[in-house]
Amino acid sequence: MKKTYYLFNPGRMSRKDNTLKFIPVDEKGVEGTPKYIPVEGVSDLYCFGSLDANSALYNFLGKQQIAVHFFDYYEHYTGSFLPKEYLLAGKMQIEQTRHYISKAKRLVIAKKFVEGAAFNILKNLKYYQSRGKEVSGIIGSIESYVESIDQCKSIDVLMGVEGNIRQGYYGAFDIILNDFAMDGRSKQPPKNEVNALVSFGNMMCYTLCLGQIYHTQLNPTISYLHEPGYRRYSLALDLAEIFKPILVDRVIFKVLNKKEIQANDFDVQVNGVTLKEAARKTFMRSFEERLGETIKHRNLNRSVSYKHLVRLECYKLTKHVLGMDEYKPFKTWW
Repeated sequence: MKKTYYLFNPGRMSRKDNTLKFIPVDEKGVEGTPKYIPVEGVSDLYCFGSLDANSALYNFLGKQQIAVHFFDYYEHYTGSFLPKEYLLAGKMQIEQTRHYISKAKRLVIAKKFVEGAAFNILKNLKYYQSRGKEVSGIIGSIESYVESIDQCKSIDVLMGVEGNIRQGYYGAFDIILNDFAMDGRSKQPPKNEVNALVSFGNMMCYTLCLGQIYHTQLNPTISYLHEPGYRRYSLALDLAEIFKPILVDRVIFKVLNKKEIQANDFDVQVNGVTLKEAARKTFMRSFEERLGETIKHRNLNRSVSYKHLVRLECYKLTKHVLGMDEYKPFKTWW
């Protein structure tokens, strides 16, 4: 089974036969112990810091369908190297575009994304309510917003409802978390530790969705809830809305409440808060464990991983766009 590899230090990477050779380099230019990664076992590479590599390596990675995602010092996602879209099909792109151009068709899909996200958010809140966290008022408020989704007549109004749902949900973080407070959502830069984790986790979810879209016929630049824009894969933003509550937020609650990440694992500066390297590794380890967990799929009648659920979501959207089946967003049933 192919794995995602995370490179947390700046360094150099080259090809050695069918192996990737990564040499970490510290701030003084001193080389560390080389790491050899068999290319057959790689699905994606995540680079936190600079990576020195030549075009021959990227040609090799492209032929192996290995994507590389880049993040800067402040953990901001800066871009991806994606191999040639080997599955893109003309008919799919035409139908995706038609569903975007038609306001009615676009709104149908966009509502499904918000509906799925809201359902999974409420599942999180009800889970913690059953464990003694007083979030009943927030649950009631979000449920009232959910009832208004179907009445939305435009994307702008729908985005307003989604924003209200998300704002109420983030207000519950201060209740769910034992020793940390979110104190409202802040980003670019995050103003505190919880916001730093949310921003970091959301970027991980976005790149996960992008990687899964790449392995389908969908074009990641044509989206429905978020407005397609220059230099971004906005369909990944759409899909991430559904999966952030169960893949990112549950991991955040776990690592903070179980004290796997503590206050001294953050670098607090005047211009924002970032995770120290050890905290990033801890979070990524828990995130990967979450992606690897399996559930018994009700329709497929077999166990599938959380990571594969994202791929299945892409397939469902593909069938909707092609007129084969109505798209129904993923909703946790356990």
